[in-house]
Amino acid sequence: MPLGANKAAIMGVAGVSTEAVVLLYDTDHSGVTTVSITSGIDSTYGEYIFKFYNINPATDEGVFSFQVNASGQSGYNETVTSSAFRPYHDEANSAAALGYIGIGDDQGQGTSFQTLVELGPGTGNGADESCTGELHIFNPASTTYVKHFYSVMNNYVSSNYSVQDFRAGYFNFTAALTDIQFKMVGDGGDFDGTIKMWGVK
Repeated sequence: MPLGANKAAIMGVAGVSTEAVVLLYDTDHSGVTTVSITSGIDSTYGEYIFKFYNINPATDEGVFSFQVNASGQSGYNETVTSSAFRPYHDEANSAAALGYIGIGDDQGQGTSFQTLVELGPGTGNGADESCTGELHIFNPASTTYVKHFYSVMNNYVSSNYSVQDFRAGYFNFTAALTDIQFKMVGDGGDFDGTIKMWGVK
């Protein structure tokens, strides 16, 4: 079943299993430092989609990020090259812009955790503050090509801005990608929220 008009309906229902889209992971997390998914990422699917629902850091200005392991590795420190840009708008309707961002949000053959929201303002830790969005990783089981990804997030930053964060890049290895880990960088700390993973044929 191709993704198209039915994508939202298919991917919004827990437990969906079709020939094209399968929900593989669906967990509500509370007070965790890291979330590691170490099974289910293999040659069965050509694309994996991760969705994040109301990721709320315990520490103000937490920065939700991810890294991966190549097959046989365990350090979540693979080499990544990426780019980052974002539009933003504040609640007071006094500041808005669109632009490229760097300063740790993009990497050139770096091995740090890749940010999904902007380093600096981060996500607010108020009861109504969170970040939400999705990450796509393509052909992780390939032993020929690098592993491409892109993400789109919306972030309620600690200074009452709405920031839409875009990331894209590749992990520069040709072994299979087998594991992924999510955590807060910047000020660090625990976080709450729901993470789901789909496999897409």
